[in-house]
Amino acid sequence: MNDVWAALLLATLAGGSIPLGAWIATFNAAWPNWLKTEARHGVIAFGAGALLAAVALVLVPEGTERLGPGAALGWFFAGGVAFAVIDRALSRAGGKFAQFLAMMMDYLPEAMALGALISGDLGTALLVAGLIALQNLPEGFNAMRELSEDGPAPLWLFVLMVPLGPLAAWVGVSLPPTQEGVIGAVMMLASGGILFLMFQDIAPQVPLKNAHLPTLGAVCGFGLGLAGDLLI
Repeated sequence: MNDVWAALLLATLAGGSIPLGAWIATFNAAWPNWLKTEARHGVIAFGAGALLAAVALVLVPEGTERLGPGAALGWFFAGGVAFAVIDRALSRAGGKFAQFLAMMMDYLPEAMALGALISGDLGTALLVAGLIALQNLPEGFNAMRELSEDGPAPLWLFVLMVPLGPLAAWVGVSLPPTQEGVIGAVMMLASGGILFLMFQDIAPQVPLKNAHLPTLGAVCGFGLGLAGDLLI
C-alpha cells in the first residue's frame, strides 16, 4: 500500500508542472516580446533535454533490463513508428491540439513506468518523477502557446491532465512482478515515441511540414546505437 501511495504522490507532483508551464505561457499578455526571443526557445530546449535524459538514463536501461535485446529493440522501434502514425493523423486532422495531445502521449507511459519502478527502486522512481516534472513544464508552456494562437486558452484543460498521471502510475504499480515483460515493453514503447516527439515537435521548432522521415531517422539512429550497446 505504501508503494501505491508513493506512486500516486510522485505522479501527482510530476503532473502538477503541466498547468504551471501553461500558466507561465499566459505571461504573454504582460511581456509579449519576451516570448518572441530566444527565451522561448530556451524553455523548449530545456524540455527536450529533460526528455532525452529520461529516455537515456532511465527508461531504456530499465526497459532493456526487463526484456531481451531483440524484444527491447522491437518495442523501441514500435514506439517510434506508432507515435509517428499518431502524429501524422493529428497533423492531417488539423486544429491546435497536436502539442497538447503529444504531451499526454509521453506523460502517461512515463507515469506508468514510474509506478512500476516504485517497488524495485525508489531512488530511480524519484529520478523519473523529477525528469517528468522538468519536461512537463516546457511542454505545458508550449501547448498553451499553441492553443492560444487564436485567443486565450482555458487553463483548466491543463489542470484536468494532472489526475491522469496518478491513474497511469497506479496501473504500473499494480502490475504483478511476473509482468516484468509488460513493464519493459511500456518503457521501450515510451522511449521510441518520446524520441520521435522530441525531434518532431520540441527540439527543432521548425519541423518540415508533413515530413516524418527525418524524425524517424533520429529514432533509427538512436536504435542503432542501442543495438550496438546491447550486443556488447
